[in-house]
Amino acid sequence: MGAWKKATLLAGLMMISGLAGCFGNDDDDSNGEIVAVFTYSPATNIRAGQTIDFDAGDSLPKGVALTYKWDFDSDNSIDATGRTSDWSYPETGTYEVTLTISDGSRSQSTSKELTIVDASAVPPTAEITPESSDEDCLGEDVDEGNYIHIWICDLDKAQSDRTADGEVTITLDAGDSSSGSNDDYISKYYWDLDLTYDADGDGDSENDNDLEGETVEWKDIRPGEYEVGLTIINGKGLMDSDDIKVYVSYGASWLDFPIGGCSSANQGGCNPTQIDYDFYVNYDQDSGNTIRKVVGDLMYPDEDTPCAPGYTCVGELDLVAFNEEDEEAQSTVPSDDSAYESRGGGDCDSEKYCVTMTLSSYMFTDTDNTYGAGDWTMKVSNNKTAEQQVDSFFLRLVYK
Repeated sequence: MGAWKKATLLAGLMMISGLAGCFGNDDDDSNGEIVAVFTYSPATNIRAGQTIDFDAGDSLPKGVALTYKWDFDSDNSIDATGRTSDWSYPETGTYEVTLTISDGSRSQSTSKELTIVDASAVPPTAEITPESSDEDCLGEDVDEGNYIHIWICDLDKAQSDRTADGEVTITLDAGDSSSGSNDDYISKYYWDLDLTYDADGDGDSENDNDLEGETVEWKDIRPGEYEVGLTIINGKGLMDSDDIKVYVSYGASWLDFPIGGCSSANQGGCNPTQIDYDFYVNYDQDSGNTIRKVVGDLMYPDEDTPCAPGYTCVGELDLVAFNEEDEEAQSTVPSDDSAYESRGGGDCDSEKYCVTMTLSSYMFTDTDNTYGAGDWTMKVSNNKTAEQQVDSFFLRLVYK
């Protein structure tokens, strides 16, 4: 073979080898883990003789030509092929469906059990009983609706515990549910306590069995907004589900305590003495756990007593809020004393000052112009040199 032909052949072999390497890399990228996945409709309350639609479109890897084999009656024979198929069962009972997929070199199978019920069976009705606390922490009536709203009230807390947080046990009641017919009964009650989390790993976040029973106790629930689900099954094997919003609001008060005067007086005033009160705010739009508002209410005498003759002992206390990044988000600091004194009113008499600060839900969103959720602090701030006695400081986290 001449030198020119040898060079041409060598160049061609090198090009083919390089292309083969590229094809191999593309194949490796597309052929990831092989997983058989299928859904079916209807997903519940399937009746004898009813057509069931099966779909394996969520199987992996995506973008690869797969073959699909269906075994609908556990006899180890192929009943259908293709990504989608349909089937019906003439008799009641429990049947196992197996899907096997292959990419030509690998295969994988998955199975699910289907319960087929009598065509004339009546489904049950799941219903979670709504509940609300009789009063909030201010003694005001709590609105009722198709939800659960519970208030935790820690009143007259010690100054050694300046954290606004608590836990409560909530009773979840499915007693208003019905079996579907007079000759039937409810055999199972399943409670899913977090509809956004798939605890059992089956791909469905709303069917976990976190608690079981007609009436259950959901323990150690902190302030926040939640959603829980109930699934019931009657004696015929039919099921139904219900869900409900759960709001846990919180109130804490600290009564009759002193706060020292500000220090280091200079031409610009003095550094205020501040007492910190910590609280945690939930605001997660994706999970629906969002707070409505946080309210701080402060009440104290308009004049500190005893007051030395010839001195003016008008108090000046304020509220200041900081997020977990120690950014000042809001305060009630007045522009001057006259503006400050005008804030008396509400439940305060002529000898009291009332200061209120409300942090709206918008303040806790995670945007460039807001301050985010998480750990927060509200400070009671004394802006005068004299020690001041406080009648009460009330902090409320309102989730409904």
